[in-house]
Amino acid sequence: MQWFYALDVNGALWLHGLLIAVIAYFCGCFNGAVIVSKYILRDDVRNHGSGNAGLTNFYRTFGGPLTLVVILTDVLKAVLAVLLARMMVCNSFDGWPWEYLPMVDILAKYWAGLWCLLGHMFPCMFHFKGGKGILSGGAIAIMIDWRIALVVWGGFLVLAVLTRYVSLGSCWAAASFPFATWIIYQNAVLTVLGFVIGGLILYMHRGNIKRLLTGTESKFTLHKKK
Repeated sequence: MQWFYALDVNGALWLHGLLIAVIAYFCGCFNGAVIVSKYILRDDVRNHGSGNAGLTNFYRTFGGPLTLVVILTDVLKAVLAVLLARMMVCNSFDGWPWEYLPMVDILAKYWAGLWCLLGHMFPCMFHFKGGKGILSGGAIAIMIDWRIALVVWGGFLVLAVLTRYVSLGSCWAAASFPFATWIIYQNAVLTVLGFVIGGLILYMHRGNIKRLLTGTESKFTLHKKK
């Protein structure tokens, strides 16, 4: 019976993987910075500053209490994507041998997180021009495992506070994510997904990395630009 369960689980994983990818991607497409700036403030954030549809550029450009709306949108969509993936998997695999369930649950969270980030970075409804994924990625890390979140967020906060370079903290978060995944789970598939997620965030920060190396990166300040 072991081979029968394995065969059916693998077949179900393919189907659920596709559904999770589609749902998580469209959750990610609801970019808080674009929605608030374009439809509430009537001034697309991508036309200002770095041109990035992320929290930092939004705050530097507009500031104000609507920044909280951007934060909530980008966090909640990541939470929703992961929760929906877990619900789908738990309901579908209920009754299967218990040894499959923990790994399937973790795999669903990583898979949903990846596609949610892709939606955030390349939203089809906003001409595939989105944010860099650090806020949503941080929320995904919390949803996956508090130990991974501790490594990711701990390094981010220390570097961002001490240097005032948000991008430097973001690069730490992206680079440390796959290594924390391997240390905690020691699973090749999850580690590969961790490298893909971290690599995407680093790729989106490639401009920041160049400016950090040349000393031209802007430091974060609590006062928005006029």
